[in-house]
Amino acid sequence: MIERLEIAKNWLPRYTGMPLDRFGDYILLTNFRNYLVDFADQFACDIYGDNKPMQAATNMRGLTIINFGIGSANSATIMDLLSARQPRGVLFLGKCGGLKKSTEIGHFILPIAAIRGEGTSNDYFPPEVPALPSFKLHKFVSQKIVAHGYDYRTGVVYTTNRRLWEHDETFRQRLHQMTCIAIDMETATLFIVGHYNEIARGALLLVSDVPITPDGVKTEESDSKVTSQWSRIHLQIGIEAMTEIGENCEPIKHFSY
Repeated sequence: MIERLEIAKNWLPRYTGMPLDRFGDYILLTNFRNYLVDFADQFACDIYGDNKPMQAATNMRGLTIINFGIGSANSATIMDLLSARQPRGVLFLGKCGGLKKSTEIGHFILPIAAIRGEGTSNDYFPPEVPALPSFKLHKFVSQKIVAHGYDYRTGVVYTTNRRLWEHDETFRQRLHQMTCIAIDMETATLFIVGHYNEIARGALLLVSDVPITPDGVKTEESDSKVTSQWSRIHLQIGIEAMTEIGENCEPIKHFSY
């Protein structure tokens, strides 16, 4: 049987269209095409994989961005495939739904942990293992948010495979009891599979809707407004944080057990 690493080295270019030696040491992950296009425009770099499930681009400083799609299954896939490159740091730039009345659209969230409600991560570790970011990576992101004059929240994010849950009152009550600050479909999986593959990882989430309020469920129109107002600074913070980590040659250690 082909070894796991050999498969990953074959499949990462297969899924993205980008040769393995084009991937940088630091990775931005997103599930929005416009982030990828804005990145490529800013650095005048080529986009690979337009006919592939995922698309990627790398700038001259060795920072790569990958549009990997939506959901926990895709999150696990890309974090597994990145083991072929063993990047020094991966930052997810995603959107989430705010679950607190004080959490407003446009707020940034740096999750201190994620609850594993998606099920995918159970294939990697027992349910008792917490889904955590690499806090040293989050330190750099935090500094960049503040440097740009923005505030951010910290808290626990609930990750689910359910896309339509807003009218399920039992599910809403569970979220309330768990005191989560936000909900998404990727963060816990990225954290757990990153842990499994010994990849330093983090997430900077942008609150795009507040689904617990009567008119807060995201629509195409409301999401377009969030994108036009906040996506560029969201991407820029990620670029600057990961670039600075690379320039400072900051090691982010992974502790094995």
